[in-house]
Amino acid sequence: MKSINFTVFVLGVLLLDSCVLKEKVTTVKIKNELGFERTFETVVLSKSDLNMEDLSTVGIKDKETGELQQTQLVDNDGDAIIDDILFQPKIAGNSEKVYELVNVTDAERPKAEELCYSRFVPERTDDYTWENNKVAFRMYGPRAQQMIEENIPGGTLSSGVDAWLKKVEYSIINNWYKKEMENQGAYHLDSGEGLDNFHVGQSRGVGGVAIKKGNSYYFSKNYTKWRTITTGPIRTSFYLEIGDWDVDGNPIKESKIISLDLGSNLSKFEVTISGTDTLSAGLTLHEKDGELKENNDNAWVSYWQPHADSELATAIVVPQNTFLGFEKYDVETADLSNAYAHMKVDNNKVVYYAGFTWEESGQFKNQKEWESYLEAFSNQVNTPLVVKVLLK
Repeated sequence: MKSINFTVFVLGVLLLDSCVLKEKVTTVKIKNELGFERTFETVVLSKSDLNMEDLSTVGIKDKETGELQQTQLVDNDGDAIIDDILFQPKIAGNSEKVYELVNVTDAERPKAEELCYSRFVPERTDDYTWENNKVAFRMYGPRAQQMIEENIPGGTLSSGVDAWLKKVEYSIINNWYKKEMENQGAYHLDSGEGLDNFHVGQSRGVGGVAIKKGNSYYFSKNYTKWRTITTGPIRTSFYLEIGDWDVDGNPIKESKIISLDLGSNLSKFEVTISGTDTLSAGLTLHEKDGELKENNDNAWVSYWQPHADSELATAIVVPQNTFLGFEKYDVETADLSNAYAHMKVDNNKVVYYAGFTWEESGQFKNQKEWESYLEAFSNQVNTPLVVKVLLK
């Protein structure tokens, strides 16, 4: 079972006198405390973790094999200084591996295709769309909202998360938008790569948020600002700011960082929110003809449903320390029936994971295999890789 990315707890701090790796050898020991192999799980090493000011020439080498690892350098704040180095180790169950930090040139650094990709799409109103080698998503911006409010055709008023059903491992975003600009409606037809036939409307789609008060759910309108943080072979991440909204007169401020890593079917949502102590993330129930499966022990919910001539499963996974329960919210109003995961807001922060699989992609054989994947995913969220940075 392939695993996915999670924020890793760095348990050791390296003390270096210099930001340059010369005579000193820095090692990174990574321990897997679960009983199965973990791959496609991203380890993040920051400047502060390594006590280094410049990561631009840092590479990571498997100490046992001497193989340079695929890495990605990330500038989180846009100041042209690298803040993090990412890589995805392969660690057998109940074991550990050791890696060394080495100096590398750009020519020496292993190259890979930029499969984790996202961008703002001004040619299609103002979508923000993201993908990896498994799945693709999008959300809608202020111009799309304005068009609805001014009765201009072609707008979208929704803070739900749309699913793009791709069935190829290469990037499709630019190709699908190009086809759509040339022939309106083109990306709603499957030309061999998949299609956009997932209805969002006012629903929560695949992981859109809401706040419950009484028997009603409240949610925001479209995002108002965006900033791409990174794209590359391992991760894409970006920032979205949401326009101020309210819950029955109570003001809410919200922003989020969304990331998607190589090999993952679920995006990570890191929400910053004020004005509420709880937050819910939802999955649309569409025609209400699917099977809803809730696992309260491991804090995941999945909705397996018929979809056109195929089947589709959506899911949310919540860290156990903030999980408050699930609810099937079934009403008559179109698009408002959702399966919700309730979460505790801790210091104005909430983290959860949401995503999907499509039968046509061939990624999972059946519902049981998908749910086993969610079990493994939850175990990894709640038992992160143990990372120690050491100096020899």
